[in-house]
Amino acid sequence: MTDCKMLIEEALKAREASYSPYSHYRVGAALLTKSGRVYRGCNIENASYSPTNCAERTAVFKAVSEGEREFAAIAVVGGPEDGEMNYAYPCGVCRQVLFEFSDENTFEVITGTGTEDFSVFKLKDLLPFGFRL
Repeated sequence: MTDCKMLIEEALKAREASYSPYSHYRVGAALLTKSGRVYRGCNIENASYSPTNCAERTAVFKAVSEGEREFAAIAVVGGPEDGEMNYAYPCGVCRQVLFEFSDENTFEVITGTGTEDFSVFKLKDLLPFGFRL
């Protein structure tokens, strides 16, 4: 069973590194691999917008670059830099990237405002028609 509170705490720490001078919406993610390691990611914006990278993909790319290929869960937190936290869900691109390295029937997506307010979803419920080649 996934330690949801620990992953949310790690995602909150990752959010602190967010580079979001344009949207001012800070996102943090904590990716748990099947080997038990946790990789943090934050959103990284760019003035031309399309090179912007989501927190979830930052965490995945860090893990993959370290040789990890199998993931168990991810926690995602977000909110305005000077406002209240809200539920931040992975975008469609991030859902497909997670699908690439995960079992959609068991991989958990955790989102919430903190360690006492969160929800857990299976990836298949958030991306019912993901694809693999």
